[in-house]
Amino acid sequence: MPMPAELIRQLTEEQIAFVKRSGLKAELLEPGHVRLCMPLAGNQNHIGSMYAGALFTLAEIPGGALFLTSFDAQRFYPIIKEMNLRFRRPATGDIRVEARLDADEVLRLQKQVTEQGKAEYVLQLQLTDDSGEVVAESHGLYQLRAR
Repeated sequence: MPMPAELIRQLTEEQIAFVKRSGLKAELLEPGHVRLCMPLAGNQNHIGSMYAGALFTLAEIPGGALFLTSFDAQRFYPIIKEMNLRFRRPATGDIRVEARLDADEVLRLQKQVTEQGKAEYVLQLQLTDDSGEVVAESHGLYQLRAR
């Protein structure tokens, strides 16, 4: 892992003030694999389900958390170029998302960035409730860049 897990957790949960206020928690931070949870408490909308902005945040943050677990922040940085979210059903409890980048993909991206200065990759994620039901699906286009 490019940096200590506790530092990655702090950066994921606390670096962005909006994310910190939301109560988002990093439940798993491993090289190439993260699981995050957004609590319903404090993130409800006018009908008592999870606010769309909280779901969007939960879909977007894994890109940064995966970056921190998988890449050298001294050499690279990520940006998000595009994010789409499809809402499937109301989220009436805490919601989780898992994201993965396998080791071969990490190596491919590092090589491409080293040679070309940047590389794009897609994260397609499912946001699920405690019963495993999908409440939303996201499609994020990320770009890794050389510092």
